[in-house]
Amino acid sequence: MESDHLEFSFVMPCLNEAETLKICINKATDSLKKNNISGEVIIADNGSIDGSQDIARENGAKVVDIKEKGYGNALKGGIYAAKGKYIIMGDSDDSYDFENIMPFVNKLRDGYDLVMGNRFKGGIKKGAMPFLHRYLGNPVLSFIGRLFFKIKIRDFHCGLRGFSKEAAIKMDLRTTGMEFASEIVIKAALLKMKITEVPTTLYPDGRNRPPHLNTWHDGWRHLRFLLMFSPKWLFFYPGIFLFILGLITSTILTIGPVKINNIIFDIHTLLYSSSLILIGFLSMVFYFFTKIFTINSGLIPFNNSFNKIIKQITLERGLIVSGIIILTGIGLTINAFLNWDKTSFGNLDPQITLRKVIPACTLTLLGIQMILFSFFFSILQLKHKKE
Repeated sequence: MESDHLEFSFVMPCLNEAETLKICINKATDSLKKNNISGEVIIADNGSIDGSQDIARENGAKVVDIKEKGYGNALKGGIYAAKGKYIIMGDSDDSYDFENIMPFVNKLRDGYDLVMGNRFKGGIKKGAMPFLHRYLGNPVLSFIGRLFFKIKIRDFHCGLRGFSKEAAIKMDLRTTGMEFASEIVIKAALLKMKITEVPTTLYPDGRNRPPHLNTWHDGWRHLRFLLMFSPKWLFFYPGIFLFILGLITSTILTIGPVKINNIIFDIHTLLYSSSLILIGFLSMVFYFFTKIFTINSGLIPFNNSFNKIIKQITLERGLIVSGIIILTGIGLTINAFLNWDKTSFGNLDPQITLRKVIPACTLTLLGIQMILFSFFFSILQLKHKKE
């Protein structure tokens, strides 16, 4: 239906889908007619050379040519060209049930911003999903998504989903490849949009060629994207774990060696545990840098709770704490030097001296890192406040 006031737009990415495209368009069109829904079918073509564009036009679909390659690029182009208030996105390989869209329609009409299909609830037909995707890839990545972003979505990567166009614009979608599917869910969660799931059935696709999806490559891109959008899990939690572990271990070994059964942990372990303190601190620093950068870049929305935290981290406070840490390190260094002086600067017992020298070096380096962090963080805050 040609109108500027449509309720629904079907958006299907397409790259050489001549075998199944007509079936998908007809199913979507019939579903709109059967349910008396004003709508359109948009084929976001990503450079097909098999005549898919002509097939789409012959069957009443609107074709949007997307030059930039990639699943995400194709869908973004189709979404922004859509005239519907709501958008239903689905692959054009005849694997999704376009004839059963009312669960999506009803939830969107009820005010949900994002309605995800759940293939594990609706059913996965024999041969529709590879073993690794069904029992490893999807469950693991969906679990990580739920853990990182605290949303109750069980099927993060279902290709059939619905959302309002207003919500899609607010999401400011950026990714270009298969990770686009994750970005939609993550952005909706970060923006605190209303999200729900409905059962949907997955069928074997109708093509005689392999799918565009690359199991390991695209799986890694999804995981990488989840980590990048959750710097707390990527940097902060590992960093604070390493920092505390290194601090506790170093404190104990500074007092004296520790013997467990026949294993003795001494100054060599102290050196490594001190390294954990520095590595952990750097990891936590990267959390703050990444968080501010992603907020300033518009990749993730502004966060009031994070803003309250960074307001407490001022240049002056950082320099004071850094100064105390460096002075402590210098004090330990002087103490070690005086002990050396007592031996007329001769040979020293490393079992004794390194218990002071290693903590002294560690504290001095930590203080210097904190000074650099404080200055650079204050510069980032200037940009953050401007934004």
